[in-house]
Amino acid sequence: MTTSALPIYTEERQANCVRRLKAAEGQIRGVQEMIEAQRPCMEVLTQLAAAQSALRQVSRIILRNYLENCATEAIRRGEPRVYDDLMEAIFKFSQ
Repeated sequence: MTTSALPIYTEERQANCVRRLKAAEGQIRGVQEMIEAQRPCMEVLTQLAAAQSALRQVSRIILRNYLENCATEAIRRGEPRVYDDLMEAIFKFSQ
């Protein structure tokens, strides 16, 4: 599929993703520190779950943006590959 025109993300979506990614980054650093400090498993698992949740939320935002903008424009242009890309995205994030 061809690339979309810039900007791909609204300022609000971009800021939301960056905020969530920074939170996940901090959580992952925290997990590393917890493991190095021999923290209890359940505490580490709780932090890991929080980081995974933040990453899932970013994935949802990006997937929605893809559907609303990139895929929609590709369909309008009649690009047949968009359907393969859509299927790949759906299967990738439905697991």
